[in-house]
Amino acid sequence: MRLNEVVFDDAKPVDGYGPGFFRIGGEVVEGAVVISPKGVEGWDGMEDTDRLVALAPDIDVLLVGTGAEIAPLPKGLRDRLEEAGIGVEFSASPAACRTYNVLLAEGRRVGLALLPV
Repeated sequence: MRLNEVVFDDAKPVDGYGPGFFRIGGEVVEGAVVISPKGVEGWDGMEDTDRLVALAPDIDVLLVGTGAEIAPLPKGLRDRLEEAGIGVEFSASPAACRTYNVLLAEGRRVGLALLPV
């Protein structure tokens, strides 16, 4: 078997998560977070739609982690993202982290918004 090391360039993968935090690119970040080609920043949750819509020029798809359990996105958030031309997928935060890392490794233009587990 041959193993290849994944190189993420400037993007930061999610290395781990736990109660109330995420480890992103080796650094611990507390609370909800948005990861995009612009970097890592705090997120005020599902009502903070402006921060996500601002990602439209830089991403093709946004993964939203809804916490420990999968939950539907608020209609207003989904509508604003679709109007901005951002494809959106939602799942529990652990699954969103894994999917983000795979898409990132493929070189995709992807963003990630996470609520803590």
